[in-house]
Formats: sequence, C-alpha cells, structure tokens
Amino acid sequence: MKFLFRILRRLVGYLLGVLLVALIAAAATFGWQGYKLYQSAVQATPLETLYQSITARPSFVPYDQLPQTYINAVLSVEDSRFVHHHGVDPLSIARALWADLRSGTLAEGGSTITQQLAKNVYFTQEKRMARKAAEMFAALDIEKHYSKQEIFEMYVNTIYFGSGCYGVAEAAEGYFKTDAASLTDAQAVVLAGLPQAPSVYASSPALAHKRARVVLQRMVDCHKLTQDAAAQLSAETDVIPFITRSIA
Repeated sequence: MKFLFRILRRLVGYLLGVLLVALIAAAATFGWQGYKLYQSAVQATPLETLYQSITARPSFVPYDQLPQTYINAVLSVEDSRFVHHHGVDPLSIARALWADLRSGTLAEGGSTITQQLAKNVYFTQEKRMARKAAEMFAALDIEKHYSKQEIFEMYVNTIYFGSGCYGVAEAAEGYFKTDAASLTDAQAVVLAGLPQAPSVYASSPALAHKRARVVLQRMVDCHKLTQDAAAQLSAETDVIPFITRSIA
C-alpha cells in the first residue's frame, strides 16, 4: 500500500509539473504574441499621434471641464485604484480571475481604465489572450508618457455610450441635450454607467436607471458619496428624462 501511495504521489507531482511547464509556455507564447501585436499597433499609430488626434477633435472635453461627480462616478465604477496603479492592476486581475473561477465564466476582465483605453483605440474587442497581453503592454507604455488626467481625458472622449455616441460630449448631447460641463449630478451618474454595456442600456431607460444605482453604490463604497447623498441622487436618476437617439 505504501508503495502504491508513493507511485501515486510521484505521478501527481509529475502531472502538476507538466501542467506548470505548459502554463508557463502558454503564458510566454501569448506574451510574445501580445508584444508583437502591441509593437505593430504603436508603429502604425504612435502614442503622440494618437493623443494629438483625440485632443484635436471638436467634441473633445478637457479634464478640467468635466464635472467632478462624473469623474468620481467613472473612477468608482470602472477603476477605483486608477490613481495608484501603473496601467495594469494585479489586484483587480486577481479579483476578476477569482470571480470567473467561481462563476465558471469569463465575464470579468479586470481591466484598468488605461487598458480599456488601449483596447478601444488600438485593438479589437475580441477576447483573446494575445490581445489581452498587447493591451497590457500598451497600457504600461501609455502610463509612462501621459499623466493620469490626460489618460482619463482620452478614455472618456473615446469610449462608446451607445446610440451612436462616442465620447462624453456626444453622450451628454445625445441623451440629455446638454454639454458635458453642464451635466447635473444625476445625469453624470447615468452616463458613467453606460459604457459597461452601451447597446443594452442605451435602448432601455429602465436598465440604464438600474445601472445608475450600481454606480451610486460603488461611489458610496469608494467614499465618494454618503449613503444619504446616494439615496437622494438615486431618486433623481430613477426619474431623469433619458433620450434614445443616434448622433450622425
């Protein structure tokens, strides 16, 4: 019996060793493919060219013209550790992997705002490991060259809000008939929630309002709002007029 146990233990150890080597090899392969994909992307469109093209858009809204409530809402719901990481957040990735393991799905991405910016401007939305690696390389590069405010500007001026609206200026006009700087707190909270699933929320005011409640709770969790203030804003977001139309 002891002999059989030793054989089984060695077999398990061998299999675990093979699995570890396979995982390391796969990670190295995806990492190399991702690095080449990242290099190809930035050679085609250098970071400085990208930044200039975004900030030159007529609809571009600089950071200092964004309502503070909108900034707080986006950071709370999208990347609460934005000011602390350097483009990639290992803690968020670990939480996302744990959530995926528990749910048996690949629903959680763990992407930072900088990674999402890299994905939106350089890569496709396809969930591929090589693309994810490329996104990380690009995010690290972006963080080396631009301030957090500049990165946030680029992000909110390029993300898709649904109904044909790209960037916060088009979203403010398209959904609320106002400019980004004039968004009310309730409007800002609603817009902050849309990019997670723009096609879903843009076509359903009820779901957009439900998402706004999630944003408000995250703001409470991140100490950007008190529970009482969140409750008051929730009452406003639940009845806020919400226009669904496309912008040409």
